[in-house]
Amino acid sequence: MLARLEQDAALLTAGDLARGAHALLVLPKVSKPDAIPGLPFSDTLAAALARRGKKLDELAKSPIATDLPHGALAAWVMLDPGRSLFERQTAVRKALELVLSEKPGELAIGVFGGAAERRRAAELATYVAWVNGARLPERKKKPDRAALRALRLHGYHAPDGFLKQRAVAQGNFLCRELTVLPPNELTPGSYRTRVKRLAAERGWGHEQYDLKRLRKMGAGAFAAVAQGSSEEDAAIVRLSRRAGRARRRVALVGKGICFDTGGHNLKSARYMHGMHEDMNGSAVALGILVAASELELPVDLECWLAIARNDLSPRAYKQNDVVTALNGTTIEIVHTDAEGRMVLADALTLAARGKPDLIVDFATLTGSMHTALGDRYSGIFATSEELERRALAAAGASGERVCAFPLDEDYDEALESRIADVKQCAMEGQADHILATRFLKRFVEKVPWVHMDLSGSSCKGGLGAVATDVTGFGVAWGVEFLEQAISAGR
Repeated sequence: MLARLEQDAALLTAGDLARGAHALLVLPKVSKPDAIPGLPFSDTLAAALARRGKKLDELAKSPIATDLPHGALAAWVMLDPGRSLFERQTAVRKALELVLSEKPGELAIGVFGGAAERRRAAELATYVAWVNGARLPERKKKPDRAALRALRLHGYHAPDGFLKQRAVAQGNFLCRELTVLPPNELTPGSYRTRVKRLAAERGWGHEQYDLKRLRKMGAGAFAAVAQGSSEEDAAIVRLSRRAGRARRRVALVGKGICFDTGGHNLKSARYMHGMHEDMNGSAVALGILVAASELELPVDLECWLAIARNDLSPRAYKQNDVVTALNGTTIEIVHTDAEGRMVLADALTLAARGKPDLIVDFATLTGSMHTALGDRYSGIFATSEELERRALAAAGASGERVCAFPLDEDYDEALESRIADVKQCAMEGQADHILATRFLKRFVEKVPWVHMDLSGSSCKGGLGAVATDVTGFGVAWGVEFLEQAISAGR
């Protein structure tokens, strides 16, 4: 649950601070505290900077917290317009963490500077506070902290109540909430039940392709992964949202592997730990759908969630099997831990059959993407230079950084099979993030397509606006990208 918001266009005063115990003060780029008209306790800030041997402009990188004379705790941060949105988000998040460490129930936010500066600061600060003020599920007797119940914003009033920031924060929180749930709680069956309930609440169309139906249809790639589980609870779930004035039709596809053992190519304990997060791509797609619904974006959306587990059992698929995907492509199995591209193959085929204007898929797909980028970026592939350009622009506008990778046809040589149409992957493992994307491209037909390999889905200590290890990466990017798609369709 996100904190309620109270707004006051007047600047935050010493009297306002005296009524609360915790505050976040967001400053414009200036050289001295007394250059900011109406800044309360500027002398306290100046003394704190002097004691630390810091200059005021260093607050753009390293925020500080100070005790105010009446006992309240204030965090101070500066927004430098010359820095990227990611860097500004990071600075505000670090400042907020200094205050949230005391587990406040309420937070006063003061924004200062000119009108445009206050608006940008208010949008950023409220988003970061909403994202980090809600409490993720945990199973401790004594929770680490309470949820932030209320925000009091001073210095700017948004007529729409910061609708976009709230919507994206809701989508991001849903994504992270699902991702952190333990695998004995978020099974494919319970996940499907939760999605069905969410669809009913939101008024979305809802359809489930269970294993029996998928086998009858010939979706052998998905069924191969699911057959190792003792429960027949895997499914591809389709959600649909129709907008009355839609200009575009977009399909979102997400990998939803609720736990990944690696199958017969069993992961070691080190690499199996955390594999309940392998459904993160589906949670990103859901989060985007929630945010787009809240914003009433004029785009028709279909969301395809490939929900299953990759278990080890006597029935599990194995190396050298040959399976037939939904579009008729025969696949030689090379490594059972490359299950994500298998479930996505049939989900992408279903999405492409609807002939949308665009398909965007999200998956924690390859270790090689993590090797290439670490956990601070995610990788993207696009079927045109225009789509790639828009994907990169959405990254800059959302603060979720992506790097574009090549999709050249000659990479297919590594996937040539002597006994089937294509190999699932190459045993050598070189450039697997590119090979996986070349594999998936066979299943989108000629529909324009963007693939995101979510190497930034989890980052120790947080990333950008988000303070938790699980980042919800992709939700904010997805909303920006959809808005660009809408503009392109006008």
